Amino acid sequence: MSQHTPHELVEEFPEFKDRIHTKKQSDAHFAKLAEDYHRINKMVHRHESEVETLSDDHIHEIKKERLALKDTIYSLLAV
Repeated sequence: MSQHTPHELVEEFPEFKDRIHTKKQSDAHFAKLAEDYHRINKMVHRHESEVETLSDDHIHEIKKERLALKDTIYSLLAV
């Protein structure tokens, strides 16, 4: 059974909640990455919640993109 819960950044990285907010306000590059993550994450969540159906190949690609964004965002938060 699939998980149908959103993977918002503050849920993924609760220890960085304040830092996420601050960096979104002060770092345009970080804000763009967070926006891209949110957009892709919403697509995945809509697919998993069966609100919108995506092909297996498409969902696989956007999940890979979400993971890459998450890794990049984490590396920026953990410095």
